[in-house]
Amino acid sequence: MKRIVLAAVAFAALLVQAQEPIRIGVVAPFSGVAADYGKQMEAGIKAWMKLHGDTIAGRKVQLIIRDTTGPNPEIAKRLAQELVTRDNVDFLAGFGFTPEALAAAPVATESKTPMVVMNAASSVVTTRSPYIVRLSMTLPQVSAPMATWAAKNGIRSVYTLVADYAPGIDSENAFKAAFTAAGGKVVDSVRVPLRNPEFAPYVQRIKDAKPEAVFMFVPAGEQSIAFMKAFEERGLDKAGIKVIATGDLTDDNVLNAMGDPVVGVITSHHYSAAHDSAENRAFVKAFREVSGFARPNFMGVGGYDGMAAIAEAVKKAGGSGKIDGDKAIAAMKGLKLASPRGPISVDAETRDIVQTVYIRRVEKKGGEYWNVEFDRFPDVKDPGK
Repeated sequence: MKRIVLAAVAFAALLVQAQEPIRIGVVAPFSGVAADYGKQMEAGIKAWMKLHGDTIAGRKVQLIIRDTTGPNPEIAKRLAQELVTRDNVDFLAGFGFTPEALAAAPVATESKTPMVVMNAASSVVTTRSPYIVRLSMTLPQVSAPMATWAAKNGIRSVYTLVADYAPGIDSENAFKAAFTAAGGKVVDSVRVPLRNPEFAPYVQRIKDAKPEAVFMFVPAGEQSIAFMKAFEERGLDKAGIKVIATGDLTDDNVLNAMGDPVVGVITSHHYSAAHDSAENRAFVKAFREVSGFARPNFMGVGGYDGMAAIAEAVKKAGGSGKIDGDKAIAAMKGLKLASPRGPISVDAETRDIVQTVYIRRVEKKGGEYWNVEFDRFPDVKDPGK
């Protein structure tokens, strides 16, 4: 009898060992000026694993990290191909920039590999492959509520400034449509280069136009810091011109470095490290413990929720071998999660996220700067679709 029990235990152990790990290929910039994009997403994934374990349905999770040095769509496509053909990944994930996500989309389609987008925010992304699911946001999703809020709160004339690539153009178009529909006037618009723009001349043009506010979107990080520096140096605040923006401007990851010039800036976004919920407090704590960051930003929560969606897909797709891509995508359609940002779901038709968009004001508390939520638009779908 003892031999039978020992044999059964040994056989069970062999079965566990025989199960292949869940391989997740994370494609994002991990070096260069956008290095924090990938590092935030990776830390978000690892924060989920710290809170929920490193196994899903009895299978170990294996992260395979690949650096685009981005934004580099050609490199992103090559890395996605290598992950699928050489590393045999079950999921592609990450994608900090829209051009990189678009480049990898055909790889996901051809190989039937689920691709979980954790940031890239142009509306078009999910339309480029039936195997893409997005757990981040779209720029129209966060821009249109900002326009509606501004018009309702007495802002009648706005100058728009956006980065000249798909997400920026999406943001500009969504803001203009919602703002003019609410009775506002866009006095002029400018699109700035995606790489290394010199903001001073653009900011001077805004000052000369004398709008009540400037609505702007540029990628989070160095550009948001540079814009606010030019805004202050050119005296737009003293001229009474307000800044309203998507939350990329006051990214939690760089907010403390921006300092007093951003106090009072109003933004619309789907996540703040200051969000008051038990889920977010647990997430922030775990995130700090697994990373060198002081706090997560919206890319960090994109990584966390992307990992949560992958976990649900694995549980429902089942099996001990390679995950069936069609079953995994089906499992994520209509998925509902209790996120650190609040309740979220995946639209079954578009495979895009539905979520609350918050209106926030930068405040200084305890010697630090925070995006403090004070208004909200619940259950916002991407208006770009």
